[in-house]
Amino acid sequence: MALGEHNDQALNEVSTVLWRERQLLELLVFKLEEEQLLLGAGKARWVNHASREVEIVLDQLKAAELVRSVKVEAAAQELGLDSYPGLKSLAQASPEPWSSIFGRHRQAFLELTGEVQELSEQNRHLLAKGRDAAREALNWLGGNAAPPPTAYTATGSVTSAPAGHLLVNEAI
Repeated sequence: MALGEHNDQALNEVSTVLWRERQLLELLVFKLEEEQLLLGAGKARWVNHASREVEIVLDQLKAAELVRSVKVEAAAQELGLDSYPGLKSLAQASPEPWSSIFGRHRQAFLELTGEVQELSEQNRHLLAKGRDAAREALNWLGGNAAPPPTAYTATGSVTSAPAGHLLVNEAI
Protein backbone atom coordinates (compact mmCIF):
# COMPACT_ATOMS: atom_id res chain seq x y z
CA MET A 1 0.00 0.00 0.00
CA ALA A 2 1.38 3.39 -0.99
CA LEU A 3 2.00 6.06 1.64
CA GLY A 4 -0.80 8.29 0.28
CA GLU A 5 -3.27 5.40 0.39
CA HIS A 6 -2.31 4.70 4.01
CA ASN A 7 -2.92 8.39 4.88
CA ASP A 8 -6.29 8.25 3.14
CA GLN A 9 -7.27 5.14 5.08
CA ALA A 10 -6.31 6.72 8.42
CA LEU A 11 -8.11 9.96 7.55
CA ASN A 12 -11.18 8.06 6.36
CA GLU A 13 -11.30 6.21 9.70
CA VAL A 14 -11.13 9.53 11.56
CA SER A 15 -13.94 10.93 9.44
CA THR A 16 -16.10 7.86 10.05
CA VAL A 17 -15.67 8.23 13.81
CA LEU A 18 -16.41 11.95 13.58
CA TRP A 19 -19.66 11.21 11.72
CA ARG A 20 -20.65 8.81 14.49
CA GLU A 21 -19.94 11.48 17.12
CA ARG A 22 -21.97 14.03 15.18
CA GLN A 23 -24.90 11.62 15.06
CA LEU A 24 -24.62 11.08 18.81
CA LEU A 25 -24.48 14.84 19.45
CA GLU A 26 -27.59 15.33 17.33
CA LEU A 27 -29.30 12.56 19.31
CA LEU A 28 -28.22 14.27 22.52
CA VAL A 29 -29.75 17.56 21.34
CA PHE A 30 -32.97 15.68 20.56
CA LYS A 31 -33.01 13.99 23.99
CA LEU A 32 -32.38 17.30 25.76
CA GLU A 33 -35.20 18.94 23.79
CA GLU A 34 -37.44 16.01 24.66
CA GLU A 35 -36.52 16.41 28.34
CA GLN A 36 -37.25 20.14 28.09
CA LEU A 37 -40.68 19.52 26.58
CA LEU A 38 -41.52 17.14 29.41
CA LEU A 39 -40.36 19.64 32.00
CA GLY A 40 -42.28 22.46 30.37
CA ALA A 41 -45.43 20.36 30.13
CA GLY A 42 -45.20 19.41 33.79
CA LYS A 43 -44.86 15.71 32.96
CA ALA A 44 -42.70 14.92 35.98
CA ARG A 45 -43.57 11.24 35.66
CA TRP A 46 -41.42 10.90 32.52
CA VAL A 47 -38.52 13.20 33.36
CA ASN A 48 -36.48 10.41 34.98
CA HIS A 49 -36.85 8.30 31.84
CA ALA A 50 -35.75 11.19 29.64
CA SER A 51 -32.80 11.93 31.93
CA ARG A 52 -31.74 8.28 31.82
CA GLU A 53 -31.82 8.41 28.00
CA VAL A 54 -29.62 11.52 28.08
CA GLU A 55 -27.14 9.63 30.28
CA ILE A 56 -27.12 6.68 27.85
CA VAL A 57 -26.26 8.98 24.94
CA LEU A 58 -23.54 10.65 27.04
CA ASP A 59 -22.02 7.23 27.78
CA GLN A 60 -22.07 6.42 24.05
CA LEU A 61 -20.37 9.76 23.35
CA LYS A 62 -17.61 8.97 25.87
CA ALA A 63 -16.97 5.64 24.14
CA ALA A 64 -16.91 7.35 20.72
CA GLU A 65 -14.47 9.97 22.02
CA LEU A 66 -12.09 7.21 23.10
CA VAL A 67 -12.23 5.63 19.65
CA ARG A 68 -11.74 9.06 18.06
CA SER A 69 -8.65 9.77 20.15
CA VAL A 70 -7.08 6.49 18.98
CA LYS A 71 -7.94 7.15 15.31
CA VAL A 72 -6.79 10.78 15.44
CA GLU A 73 -3.51 9.75 17.05
CA ALA A 74 -2.89 7.23 14.24
CA ALA A 75 -3.71 9.84 11.58
CA ALA A 76 -1.52 12.42 13.34
CA GLN A 77 1.44 10.04 13.20
CA GLU A 78 0.81 9.46 9.47
CA LEU A 79 0.81 13.23 8.90
CA GLY A 80 3.83 13.88 11.14
CA LEU A 81 1.85 15.90 13.70
CA ASP A 82 2.28 16.08 17.46
CA SER A 83 0.31 13.65 19.58
CA TYR A 84 -3.41 14.27 19.99
CA PRO A 85 -3.83 17.28 17.73
CA GLY A 86 -7.10 19.17 17.76
CA LEU A 87 -9.48 18.89 14.86
CA LYS A 88 -8.40 22.30 13.58
CA SER A 89 -4.74 21.21 13.44
CA LEU A 90 -5.67 17.94 11.81
CA ALA A 91 -7.71 19.78 9.16
CA GLN A 92 -4.86 22.19 8.46
CA ALA A 93 -2.34 19.37 8.04
CA SER A 94 -4.57 17.15 5.91
CA PRO A 95 -4.69 17.22 2.12
CA GLU A 96 -7.92 17.94 0.26
CA PRO A 97 -10.64 16.76 0.40
CA TRP A 98 -9.91 15.80 4.03
CA SER A 99 -9.04 19.33 5.06
CA SER A 100 -12.50 20.58 4.03
CA ILE A 101 -14.24 17.54 5.48
CA PHE A 102 -12.56 17.97 8.86
CA GLY A 103 -13.30 21.70 8.77
CA ARG A 104 -17.00 20.94 8.28
CA HIS A 105 -16.91 18.38 11.08
CA ARG A 106 -15.31 20.97 13.36
CA GLN A 107 -17.95 23.58 12.53
CA ALA A 108 -20.75 21.06 13.15
CA PHE A 109 -19.21 20.11 16.51
CA LEU A 110 -19.02 23.76 17.56
CA GLU A 111 -22.67 24.32 16.66
CA LEU A 112 -23.93 21.11 18.26
CA THR A 113 -21.98 21.59 21.49
CA GLY A 114 -23.36 25.14 21.69
CA GLU A 115 -26.89 23.74 21.39
CA VAL A 116 -26.15 21.10 24.04
CA GLN A 117 -24.83 23.75 26.46
CA GLU A 118 -27.83 26.02 25.91
CA LEU A 119 -30.39 23.22 26.31
CA SER A 120 -28.62 21.85 29.39
CA GLU A 121 -28.71 25.28 31.03
CA GLN A 122 -32.39 25.77 30.18
CA ASN A 123 -33.25 22.31 31.55
CA ARG A 124 -31.33 22.98 34.77
CA HIS A 125 -33.29 26.21 35.14
CA LEU A 126 -36.63 24.41 34.62
CA LEU A 127 -35.64 21.68 37.09
CA ALA A 128 -34.71 24.29 39.69
CA LYS A 129 -38.06 26.05 39.18
CA GLY A 130 -39.89 22.75 39.63
CA ARG A 131 -37.93 21.95 42.76
CA ASP A 132 -38.71 25.39 44.19
CA ALA A 133 -42.40 25.04 43.34
CA ALA A 134 -42.55 21.65 45.04
CA ARG A 135 -40.83 23.02 48.15
CA GLU A 136 -43.23 25.98 48.31
CA ALA A 137 -46.27 23.73 47.87
CA LEU A 138 -45.11 21.35 50.58
CA ASN A 139 -44.35 24.22 52.95
CA TRP A 140 -47.75 25.75 52.27
CA LEU A 141 -49.55 22.44 52.76
CA GLY A 142 -47.69 21.95 56.03
CA GLY A 143 -48.71 25.40 57.21
CA ASN A 144 -45.10 26.65 57.20
CA ALA A 145 -45.52 29.35 54.59
CA ALA A 146 -47.11 32.67 55.51
CA PRO A 147 -47.78 34.01 52.00
CA PRO A 148 -49.77 31.93 49.55
CA PRO A 149 -47.60 29.87 47.21
CA THR A 150 -46.80 31.02 43.75
CA ALA A 151 -47.54 28.90 40.74
CA TYR A 152 -45.45 28.24 37.67
CA THR A 153 -46.44 28.19 34.04
CA ALA A 154 -45.32 25.50 31.60
CA THR A 155 -42.32 27.67 30.66
CA GLY A 156 -41.22 27.98 34.29
CA SER A 157 -42.19 31.61 34.78
CA VAL A 158 -43.77 32.64 38.08
CA THR A 159 -47.44 33.56 38.33
CA SER A 160 -49.64 34.18 41.34
CA ALA A 161 -51.36 31.10 42.72
CA PRO A 162 -54.96 30.65 41.69
CA ALA A 163 -57.62 31.37 44.28
CA GLY A 164 -59.51 28.38 45.61
CA HIS A 165 -58.43 24.81 45.44
CA LEU A 166 -54.89 23.81 44.51
CA LEU A 167 -53.87 20.56 42.88
CA VAL A 168 -50.60 19.01 43.98
CA ASN A 169 -48.79 16.64 41.65
CA GLU A 170 -48.05 13.53 43.69
CA ALA A 171 -45.07 12.70 41.47
CA ILE A 172 -43.25 15.66 42.97
